Amino acid sequence: MKRPWLVTPTPVALALAVMLTLTGCATRPPASDREAVAEFEANNDPFEPFNRSMFAVHQAIDAAVLRPINVAYRVLPQPVRNSVSSVLNNIRTPVVLMNDMLQGNPRRAGDTLGRFVVNTTVGLGGIFDVANSYFGVPVHYEDFGQTLATFGVGEGPFLFIPILGPTNPRDLVGYGVDTAAQPLNWFGQGLAVSILSGARGGATILDNRDYFFEIVDDLNRTSLDPYAALRTARRQARAAAIANRDATGQARPN
Repeated sequence: MKRPWLVTPTPVALALAVMLTLTGCATRPPASDREAVAEFEANNDPFEPFNRSMFAVHQAIDAAVLRPINVAYRVLPQPVRNSVSSVLNNIRTPVVLMNDMLQGNPRRAGDTLGRFVVNTTVGLGGIFDVANSYFGVPVHYEDFGQTLATFGVGEGPFLFIPILGPTNPRDLVGYGVDTAAQPLNWFGQGLAVSILSGARGGATILDNRDYFFEIVDDLNRTSLDPYAALRTARRQARAAAIANRDATGQARPN
């Protein structure tokens, strides 16, 4: 059996590695400029020219496709969109539970399992988040990238991939493991499974874009350098998620 941190690279990851090799790294400042060197290391973005070009591609896709679809989607009442998010969260619960257990968090694993049972039954497959509304157990997110971080695996250099967004090699590996661990992918490659998987993937992209709708618009409108602002925000948010801190910076119970 393969160890969880030894996974076969996906075609996307292999293509990304080739492109990064071809584009090369950003030039490291001279050692004499300590301030510039410190900023370069803090950004952890040696492939910045490539990443900025991918960010530009993403921005074009977002402006032409993702945002217009999201605007149409937001015609639906908020409760309907909340139900879409709740169903997607419920589908992803087995992956969250796996990572809760791998990280040695029995209390959170119990919350995750309880949420899945309650929302799948009383909540009609997750359409209603009964676990949170009536039992006060909110959703939380764990993925294998976070699990690898708790094992001491470094994040590697910052990367930006169109549609997928800001990431790093550790999180790309984690994304592959989480995808393989998703029970929906265990039933072969029949037409019905492909349709369900495609629908889930599309709904997830739309739901994520909807969640960050105002944030993305504000970033593009007010930031002098949206790419740099997104890079900083992503790395800070990821560090908080790995440490199990909420948006206020408070530690959450394990």
